Amino acid sequence: MHADITDLRVGIEAAKSLIQGAIANKFYPNTNSNNSRKQICIADLGCSTGPNTFIAIQCIIEAIELQYKSQGLAIPEFQVFFNDQISNDFNTLFKKLPSNRNYFAAGVPGSFYGRLFPKESLNVVHSSASLNWISKVPKEITDRSSAACNKGRIHYTNAPKEVVDAYANQYQKDMEIFLHARAQELVGNGLMALQIPAATDVTFDSDFYCGKNFELLGTCLLDMAKEEKVDEEKVDTFNIPIFFSPLKDLIKILESNDDFIIEQMETMDAKSHFIPVNAQMYVSFHRAALEGVIENHFGNGILDELFHRYTKKVMEIPAIMDLQNLNIVGLFVLLRRKV
Repeated sequence: MHADITDLRVGIEAAKSLIQGAIANKFYPNTNSNNSRKQICIADLGCSTGPNTFIAIQCIIEAIELQYKSQGLAIPEFQVFFNDQISNDFNTLFKKLPSNRNYFAAGVPGSFYGRLFPKESLNVVHSSASLNWISKVPKEITDRSSAACNKGRIHYTNAPKEVVDAYANQYQKDMEIFLHARAQELVGNGLMALQIPAATDVTFDSDFYCGKNFELLGTCLLDMAKEEKVDEEKVDTFNIPIFFSPLKDLIKILESNDDFIIEQMETMDAKSHFIPVNAQMYVSFHRAALEGVIENHFGNGILDELFHRYTKKVMEIPAIMDLQNLNIVGLFVLLRRKV
């Protein structure tokens, strides 16, 4: 049974309720009483082009306003920074900005695996479904002399243990860098709300593990290489920089960090929030997410044919779209910056 529109709405509403409740319960206006700027600065990291980023930001602002009103305090002004890679379509993002928004908006291009803002300049940081992207493909993955060489695949799904370990090690390094950077940018007692896709177990080679979609896309590239429509060497050196950390490993990374206190942590159903409803939507979703990295590596000349082939294969294996086959879960965590 595939997801329907109701499933998608339920997933979004559940995420909205979760983040709004967390911020409302844990954001303390008095924390910012010495802020001479009399403003609340919020950053959404990995914003893409909307509209989910606007929903999350509005939830956060409404929760903060509620706290101020409950204490009879004047509501401050809000400055929101929307961040994503420099290749993100910020023009589309800002064209979609809600006309009735109650905040000032700015774009901040660049990788969040490093500093983006001045020290102690943010009150709240939010990121959803972005931290499964690693900063780079591990160099050993494309090294033919390495045991972690991933020739013939574009992802770690069904790859040797060395390949999986290389991805996992890169993910851990990136998460530590991410947390350290945010610790410098957040004010003392500032909050960070993260929604992170993760794997519910470590069975990377199950029939329809959440990386099977990448494996199927890889077969399309290999077919095109056999037909000399794309350079085989290009395929061998292409890997998708996405990693779904086993949930227990992700929790360990968060718990071992010295800069933050975990205020709240719970799992949520990530499936209905991320998976479209039919083959065309499924492929469009993946094209939107992946065409940037594919174009950077191969050029844009192969995109239409590649995703046409991918659509055909998805339609031949409809079970790959079945939500019940995915061992993926969302981890919601609310972190407080230690003073």
